[in-house]
Amino acid sequence: MKLLIKGGRIIDPANGKDTTGDILVEDGKIKEIGQNIAAQADDTIDATGKLVVPGLIDIHVHLREPGLEAKETIATGTRAAARGGFTSVACMPNTKPVADNQAIIEFIKVRAAQTGVVNVYPIGAITKESKGQELAEIGDMKSVGAVALSDDGQPVMNSDVMRRAMEYAKMFDLPIISHSEDKDLVAEGVMNEGYMSTVLGLKGINRAAEEVMVARDIILSEITGCPVHIAHISTAGSVRLVKEAKNRGVKVTAEATPHHFTLTDQAVEGYNTATKVNPPLRTADDVAAIKAGLADGTIDIIATDHAPHTQEEKDVEYNYAPFGMVGLETVVGLVFKELIEPGILTLPEAIAKLTINPARLLRLEKGTLSQGADADITIIDPNHEETVIAEELASKGKNTPFTGWNLKGLPVATIVAGRVVMKDRKLLC
Repeated sequence: MKLLIKGGRIIDPANGKDTTGDILVEDGKIKEIGQNIAAQADDTIDATGKLVVPGLIDIHVHLREPGLEAKETIATGTRAAARGGFTSVACMPNTKPVADNQAIIEFIKVRAAQTGVVNVYPIGAITKESKGQELAEIGDMKSVGAVALSDDGQPVMNSDVMRRAMEYAKMFDLPIISHSEDKDLVAEGVMNEGYMSTVLGLKGINRAAEEVMVARDIILSEITGCPVHIAHISTAGSVRLVKEAKNRGVKVTAEATPHHFTLTDQAVEGYNTATKVNPPLRTADDVAAIKAGLADGTIDIIATDHAPHTQEEKDVEYNYAPFGMVGLETVVGLVFKELIEPGILTLPEAIAKLTINPARLLRLEKGTLSQGADADITIIDPNHEETVIAEELASKGKNTPFTGWNLKGLPVATIVAGRVVMKDRKLLC
């Protein structure tokens, strides 16, 4: 099977490439990159005026399977990923049962092979049942394909347990992804603590709940030498802590979600439960700090924290709704709107945070358009405009606060191992 992509602007940050040309794909691999390739192909895509980039990688999604299939399945979640331009996703372990052992990791991989349309990489739990008390079987999970460790959704509150987890993770060359949250400081909070929480009469979550745990895990990383990745960074203080640690040479990386660099706690006005996320939407100053952190390299990765829930779960009073929003299908448009168009990031910088940087964190042989590499490719039309309509999302979850937003700059083709799985915004499988 041969696929020829013609005349696109090829942006490959891993190789420092930004040029116009063609890509020939053969048997799932990139065979040739060059000008005016004349090879005969089974399918040809005209990419004139479009961006041809390495397949996007999201290191932070919740596919919900096994056990929570009413919210999402590997089948629906990977199709949402394909529609969003992602060729690879790493799924968090807060399933039911928790992905804390070899059997669940193997199940996810088999299920992805059977029903998924993009690459799926399981993340194993740090502790058994993500209860924060006893380390999970780290070596067993690594042996069957776990690419990182996280108790995402639940913090590891016991500092000694987290230290031991880092020591083991370092031995197995696995990054720790930290859900930085002090549960005692969160208490029963449901949104950012500040003016808006007071106005709305909702219990707030102070920024200290995140920042004390970011500081702790940076310190533990420093003493153990284990790389730590700060998930869904949301406050100016956390950005400052990561920046200072990087300057000291600590092996710390961080990710930001589109909702944390786009929305503030003002969005909670009206009590739309799609705005209820953890960590919560913060203030304009925090949004500005996250954008600055993305610009100066403090924040390495853009990830969605795609967290689907059923309509019944979200259609309740704000206090009782679960945390989380979907994000796979809106991220590229929001990156263009909030980061590229205002000049905060260049196109290559933004693409790097969605491709090679996440690939390097998880030690994946992805994120590049090198000759001989897997033909995971995303084609983006910077001029394509679309209004977000929740009911039309491929994800089972419709819990997005971006309904009605007009986004410009969207993926128009997603290619996984040479197979076109999304074209012209429509899924082909």
